[in-house]
Amino acid sequence: MSRFNTRPRWGRYVPKLPPVPIAKKGPRSRLNRRQSPTRVRLAPIFSVLIASMLPLLVPIVTDMPILPPFGFMVFVGWRLLRPGLWPLWVGFPFGLFDDLCSGQPFGSGALLWSVLLLALELWEQRQLGRDFVMDWLIVAIAIIFVLLGGAYMVGLTQMPPSMLGLLPQIGISLLLFPLIMRGVAAVDRWRLAS
Repeated sequence: MSRFNTRPRWGRYVPKLPPVPIAKKGPRSRLNRRQSPTRVRLAPIFSVLIASMLPLLVPIVTDMPILPPFGFMVFVGWRLLRPGLWPLWVGFPFGLFDDLCSGQPFGSGALLWSVLLLALELWEQRQLGRDFVMDWLIVAIAIIFVLLGGAYMVGLTQMPPSMLGLLPQIGISLLLFPLIMRGVAAVDRWRLAS
């Protein structure tokens, strides 16, 4: 006799399978996990918005700009880490929010961030590969473009700031970019965890 019980079913014998053992309680498998859709969508957005508000929270009073554009650096960090994450028009609302938080003339950040996002998209289509040095060079050009463009926009409405006064801000921004990129990568790992 076989070890499986058989019983007749519609004129033939079908083996009866043994019962399935009950799964043991233990750590969840990291394979075949589902991420939270809310966290996946909102983590990049809120990270850029919080980084744009960061200069408002740091009480530094100087006669020249020193704090780097954190919101812009996080925005570019997300763009370099996940190129297809956002559509091309997303630079406009992020730039407007950054203008509200930074005190720049309203619309200057929206214009500069949108132009830069279009330039990055064209650059991505033409290049074959990228490494950390190339990313740093892209960010250096982007930061210089945005800071000089913002100073020019301020000069249209008020007395223009000296361009030499922007050198410490540019230098601090370029030195802080690897830390910003590590922070963006940490937020990305958190948002994709189950």
